[in-house]
Amino acid sequence: MTNTVSRRSFLKKAMGTMLSMIGIGSGGYIYSRYIEPKRLEIKTLTVENKKVPPSFDQFTIVQFSDTHLGFQYTLDQLEQHVQKINSFNPDIIFFTGDLMDEPNQYPDINKIPPILNNLKAPYGKYAVYGNHDHGGYGTNIYSKTMKESGFTVLRNQMTPIYHPDGSAIYLAGIDDAMLGKPNLTQALRNIPKNSYNILLSHAPDLADIASFEGVDFQLSGHSHGGQIQIPFYGALITPPYGKKYIEGEYFIKKNNPLVLYVNRGLGTTRLPFRFLAVPEITVIKLKAIGK
Repeated sequence: MTNTVSRRSFLKKAMGTMLSMIGIGSGGYIYSRYIEPKRLEIKTLTVENKKVPPSFDQFTIVQFSDTHLGFQYTLDQLEQHVQKINSFNPDIIFFTGDLMDEPNQYPDINKIPPILNNLKAPYGKYAVYGNHDHGGYGTNIYSKTMKESGFTVLRNQMTPIYHPDGSAIYLAGIDDAMLGKPNLTQALRNIPKNSYNILLSHAPDLADIASFEGVDFQLSGHSHGGQIQIPFYGALITPPYGKKYIEGEYFIKKNNPLVLYVNRGLGTTRLPFRFLAVPEITVIKLKAIGK
């Protein structure tokens, strides 16, 4: 409890400092409290790799993350974002963790599955645990909610994604790094060599390890883009396992070149502010080299 209070106090002081620094006072408070958290940016990127089968060229992935229902983010917002996600006609949908801010305190859990069940993707819907999904005795609550919502939760597991012509890419998901028990080796164990693979990890900073393990593309959330950024400085504060890779696209070259994308998420936590860290949905196209 002491750590939580001290962190919250620090963030409040930091928010005041940020507003003072940029000299916008009450206007900055209104924007960061009521406007930016309700904005939405659609980030698009193309990820190419020689291992992507030709049949998966232009395969569309939509990623959303970190809704933190119950803190500031509402079911009405979730409904709106579900409609937006469907408008991209995704082939597959990924949720990279932190569905509810405090799962055991959220009063409307039974209203979540009817909304998420409206998400449509012919190749399925997949999710992984975030730290808030485990927190507040939420482990089983999250699992049950996502299952009822039509999602497959990958917890140190992998699954092939088959095209009708028999070709495949491989999807792996690991448990949360903060409150779970991630096992990357176990998750990747049965992926055929030289097959294109995607890793879902709530925590982005595991990408360095993932690159050594042969992961091609990692999708993460967790950091909220810092949630509050200061011009010419960047993210004011970032969480454990989200300090090195904070937002956007990174190219990591260890044993295996890896593309990492860190989604800024849709909700907020601790403080109901966003500044220079607009909520986002990510739309990704796979590209088979030579196509």
